[in-house]
Amino acid sequence: MPPPPIAPDGPGQVPYGYPGAYGTPGYPHQPGGGYGYGWPGMHPLPSNGMGTTSLVLGIISAAVFCLWPIAILLGVLALIFGLIGRGKIRRGEATNSGPALAGAICGAAGIVLGLAMLAFVIATR
Repeated sequence: MPPPPIAPDGPGQVPYGYPGAYGTPGYPHQPGGGYGYGWPGMHPLPSNGMGTTSLVLGIISAAVFCLWPIAILLGVLALIFGLIGRGKIRRGEATNSGPALAGAICGAAGIVLGLAMLAFVIATR
């Protein structure tokens, strides 16, 4: 993030934490051979997309079980994304363990309901 723009009448007081402020060494190279203070490293945001996707697909799969081919396909995808999301949670890359687990369960329920509907369709022919 760049420092704020300089006012027309001069720089004024540089806010604390900006490179070169209050006699701190500049960024990225200082005369001693090391690096300046720079910006403190931010932790990456959690990667919760797989768990959320799993939950959405699982709910849709369970809700549209009458459309059994779509329900089975979405259920399989929900189960896969849920398991990938759970793996990310174990590695500390994600924080939504509940939605990932619920998505995997709803996906499995969608698969079962879709297969039951398929069996019903075959039995009534």
